[in-house]
Amino acid sequence: MGETMVNRRRYNPQRIFRPQPPERLPELLPVEEGCRRVVAEVEGYEDVAFWRAILDPYESPSLRFDISVPLDRKLAKGKKTLLGRAAGCHPGHIMCVDSDFDFLFADQTDDSRIINSSPYIFHTYAYSTENYLCYAPSLHNVCVKATKNDAKIFDFERFMAAYSRAIYPAFVWYAYSAHIATPNVFTLPAFKNTVRLGYLDLDRTGADTISWLQKQVSRRIYALEVEHPEIAEQLGEFEKLLARRGVTPDNTYLFMHGHTLMDNVVCVVLDAVCAKLRLLSGERIRTSGCEGQTLLNEQSNYTNSLFNVRDALLFNENYKECFLYRKLQHDIEQFIELTDKK
Repeated sequence: MGETMVNRRRYNPQRIFRPQPPERLPELLPVEEGCRRVVAEVEGYEDVAFWRAILDPYESPSLRFDISVPLDRKLAKGKKTLLGRAAGCHPGHIMCVDSDFDFLFADQTDDSRIINSSPYIFHTYAYSTENYLCYAPSLHNVCVKATKNDAKIFDFERFMAAYSRAIYPAFVWYAYSAHIATPNVFTLPAFKNTVRLGYLDLDRTGADTISWLQKQVSRRIYALEVEHPEIAEQLGEFEKLLARRGVTPDNTYLFMHGHTLMDNVVCVVLDAVCAKLRLLSGERIRTSGCEGQTLLNEQSNYTNSLFNVRDALLFNENYKECFLYRKLQHDIEQFIELTDKK
């Protein structure tokens, strides 16, 4: 009888369950007296960490940056959303966006004119944040983070320069198609399929992979020249424009579509290199002379220390020697200098 009564009380349908009040949310730390707070809006959540790394060195007792994504009733994000509210920027409210082609095309588009006319909008100069994360001289460090192995078995700088030279003709066609507002000439999916890597052969710094890629690009360029001979004749002057903005055959990867570069090129390369580095580490442990449980423990310790390659790349901050970063650095320093005087 007692057990029945307990069960009835436990499952009484008349019992009302009331939701617990939400936990009290933390408040932002107050800005100290004499410290200027600047809100920096970015395109999306994935950009917060990148722009924190960019702006962090400029914080001081007199200046603080709070980085956030735009939040309105429609929850719209992205570059178009930010630039649509660009008129509301001021010394306490800035915006940080990807350049896309706006740097290369100077003031020839509405977006580029908005960006270049506002001292409160900062852009990457490289196509996007992903291009900085894929900065060739930093990729060995990404491998070290992911594999805990510092052995240099691949020349990333040499490979990315060769990759850039291989895709340069396709990049010129794709960028010019965007420049003359006829993207159907060479669409992003077509460009992506042309310049993506399906594999990496590590021998001779990926020479066989580059040779395969060159054939892919050559076939695409031939088809474009046959289909659009009038555009082919116009590319020479456009290449001069690109050169004036800093594009060379060796650094093309910095200006190409960022997600294509990261997902379909650099991650492919890093996965292949890191797989070999893990094998090297495993073999070194196996032949170390350890036996039994000691060997198993060492193998387990190494495995537990590994880091996802893509995550290591996303948190890469070793791109600040890039010449495009120095342009961004100059803009931020100029903003601070000018607004400090107001």
